[in-house]
Amino acid sequence: MDASRTDQPNAISNEEIIDLRQYWRVLTSHKWGIISFSLIITLMTTLVVFNITPVYKGTSTLLIESQQANVVSIQEVYGIDGSSEYLLTQFEILKSRSLAKKVILKLDLINHPTYNQADSNSSETFTFLKEINPQGLLSEYFPDLFPTQVDPILSESDVYDEKVDRILINYLDSMSIAPIRKTQLVNISFESTDAKLAAIIANEVANTYIEDNLAAKLELTIKATTWLNTQLKGQRINLTHAENRLQEYREAEQIVGRDGGLGIAEREIDLVSTKLVEAKRERLQLKNLYDQVQKFGPNNAARLQQIPLILGHALVQNLKQVTAQVELRRSEVANRYGKKHPKMKAINSELSRAYSNLNRQIVSIARGIENKYQVAIDTVASLEDSLSSTRNRMQVLSRKAYKLNELQQDVNTKRELFEQFHIRFSETSATGDLRTANARITDQAETPRLPTTPNKKLIMALAFVVSFLFAVMVAFLLKALDNTLKSSQEVEQKLNEIMLGLLPLLPNSRNNRNPSYRQFIEEPHSTYAESLRTIRTGIILSSLDNPYKTICVTSTVPTEGKTSVALGLAYSLAQVGTVLLIDADMRRPSIHRALLMTEQKAGLSNLVAQTHSMEECIVNHQEGNFDVLVCGTLPPNPSELLSSNRLKNLLKGLSNVYDKIIIDTAPCQSVSDALVLSPMVDAYLYVVKSDSTTAQQAKSGLKRLRQANGNIAGIILNQVDIKRLGQYYGEDYGGYYDTYGYAGK
Repeated sequence: MDASRTDQPNAISNEEIIDLRQYWRVLTSHKWGIISFSLIITLMTTLVVFNITPVYKGTSTLLIESQQANVVSIQEVYGIDGSSEYLLTQFEILKSRSLAKKVILKLDLINHPTYNQADSNSSETFTFLKEINPQGLLSEYFPDLFPTQVDPILSESDVYDEKVDRILINYLDSMSIAPIRKTQLVNISFESTDAKLAAIIANEVANTYIEDNLAAKLELTIKATTWLNTQLKGQRINLTHAENRLQEYREAEQIVGRDGGLGIAEREIDLVSTKLVEAKRERLQLKNLYDQVQKFGPNNAARLQQIPLILGHALVQNLKQVTAQVELRRSEVANRYGKKHPKMKAINSELSRAYSNLNRQIVSIARGIENKYQVAIDTVASLEDSLSSTRNRMQVLSRKAYKLNELQQDVNTKRELFEQFHIRFSETSATGDLRTANARITDQAETPRLPTTPNKKLIMALAFVVSFLFAVMVAFLLKALDNTLKSSQEVEQKLNEIMLGLLPLLPNSRNNRNPSYRQFIEEPHSTYAESLRTIRTGIILSSLDNPYKTICVTSTVPTEGKTSVALGLAYSLAQVGTVLLIDADMRRPSIHRALLMTEQKAGLSNLVAQTHSMEECIVNHQEGNFDVLVCGTLPPNPSELLSSNRLKNLLKGLSNVYDKIIIDTAPCQSVSDALVLSPMVDAYLYVVKSDSTTAQQAKSGLKRLRQANGNIAGIILNQVDIKRLGQYYGEDYGGYYDTYGYAGK
C-alpha cells in the first residue's frame, strides 16, 4: 500500500502540467481586494488629475531649405549644403539660448502674467520666511532656509537679468523641436498654461529664427565684401610686382621668345647630332676602303683592281672595255702581220696607251679614296666641336629658361588668385542687397482648443490598469510566498501522503471557544459531523486486511486541533464499535476540559504507575458512548512514562477489550512524546491546520515519524474555510457541501 501511495504523486509531479485554473483561482480569491485597490488608486488619481493646471501646446511647422536658388554662386560664402550636419546645426540653433532670449525680449514675457506668477509666489515665500524669522533665530538650525547673511542690494539691471534667466529656464523646458523624418520640415512646439501664448511663442520662434538668419547672412556678406576688397588690392599689387620682375629679367638677359632661345638650341643640337651620325657612318665606310688601299699600295694599279669599289667604278669599266677592244684588234693584226710591221707597232703603241690610261685612272680613284677619308675625319671632328659648343650654350640657356619659367609661373599664380578674388568680390557685391532666407513657415501655429496635458482619460485609464496589474502581481506574490496547506490537492502534492479527509472551520463565539468539541453530538447532520464520518470510513477501508486497533493522533505544532480530531473520531467510531479515548498529552492535556471532566484526577499516568485501579481511571462518557482515560497526574518525565513497558503492556491489554483505541498525543515537532509511541500503536493520524501550517513544517514532522518507524495512515486537514476554499476551487469543495445541504446545518 505504501509503494502505490508514494509512486502516484511522483508520477503526477513529474508531468509538469501548467494548470491555468490555478491562476484564475488566485484572481477570484483576491478579486475584491484587487478591485478595491484599483478603484481607490483610480479615484485618488482622478482627484489629482482634476487639480492639475491644464497645459496647452502650440505647434508651427518650419521648412529649412538646404539648397537655395541664388542669383550668383556664393555658397562658399554662406556655407550652405544639403548635409545632415547642416540640418542638425539648424535644429540646435532653434533650441539655443540666444534665440530664446530674443523671443523673450521681443514678446516682453517678463511682464506677462503667466511668468509673473512664479515671481510673485517666490516673493510671497520670501516675505513669509522673513516674517517667521525676524531676528534670525532659526538661522542656527536651518541655515539653508534662513541664511544669516543678507544678500547685497542688486541693481535694476541685475534684477532684470535674473528675471530673464529665470524665464529662460522655464522657456527652454516648455519648448521642443521635433524634425519630421526624411523631410526638411521641423515642428516647433511650445507648452504653456495660456493657450494663446503657446501659439504666439511657437510662431515667434520661427519668425525670429528666419530674421536672425537673414541678419547673420547680411552681416556675413558685409564682412566678406570688406575682406575681399582688402585682399583684392593686395593681390593686384603682388601681380604688378611679379610682372615687373619678369620683364626686368628678360631685358637684362636679352631673352627673346617665350623660352629664351632654348627651343632653337634644341633644334640645332638635333640637326648637328644627325649630321654627326651620318659623318661617322661615312667615315667608317671610307676607313675600310682606305685600309684596303694602304694594304695593296696606293700606286699598285694591278692590285688595286681587286677592290670592288675601284673595280666597279664606271671609268675603270670603260677603260677596261677600251683595252679589251685594243687587244682584240692587236690579235687580229698579229695574225696577219709580223712584229715589226708598222701596223703591228701602231697597235702595240695604242694598247700601251690604253693600259696606261687604265692604271692612271685606278691610281686616281685610290687617291680620291684617301682624300675622301681625310675629309670625313675632318668633318666628324668639326661636327663634334660644333655639338659640344651647342651643348654648352644650351646649358646656359636652360638656366635662364628655368629662372624665366619661375618668374612666369609666379606671375600666372598671382594672376589666377587675383582673378578668383575679383570674381568672388563681384558676386558678393552683386548680392549685397539680396536678402533670401534659408527657411520659411509652412504652417502657422493656431491657438489650441484642448489641452495636451493632463490627458485625464488616459491617465485615469493607466492608473486603473497599472493599479490593477500591481494588485494582481501582489496577489500572485502572496500566493507564491504562501506555503501553507489549504486543500487536499496541496496535501497530496506537497506532502506525498494520503488525504483521509478535511474538517471545516466552525465559527466560535465568546461563550463557546471550541465548538468542535460538541459539534458531532449537537449537530449530527452538520458538515463537520459528515466529515468525521468520511474520515472514519477512510480509516476502516485503509485497513480492511489488518484493521488498526490503536490509533495515535498528533500534529506538527500546538493549536492545530488534534484534540478536536481525536474527540470527533471517538464520537464517530463509537457508533460502529467500542472505543477508548486516551489523553497521552502529558504536557498540555485537554481531553478532561473538553468533556467537562474536571473532577477526574486519576488517569493514564496513575494507571501506568499502578497507584490507581483501572476502574478508578477509565470513565465512561455516556453522551458519546465511549470510554475515556484522561491524562491524570502530570509526570516529571513524560517521555519516560510513555516509552515504558508498563504502558506497552497496558495498551496491549486494552486492545483486547476495545475495538478502537484513540490516543491524543503532544505535537511531534515540539517534543518526542508521539515518537516513542510508534512501537505501541498501529497507525498515526497526522492533523494539519489549514492555511496555518506550512508544507516544510508538516514534512519535518512526518519525517520524524518515519524515522521512528511510525505508520502514517493519512493526513487530516483541519479548520478548513469551506466557503473560501469553494470560491478558490469551484465545485470541488463549496459546491459539494452546498449540494448536500450540510453547510447550513
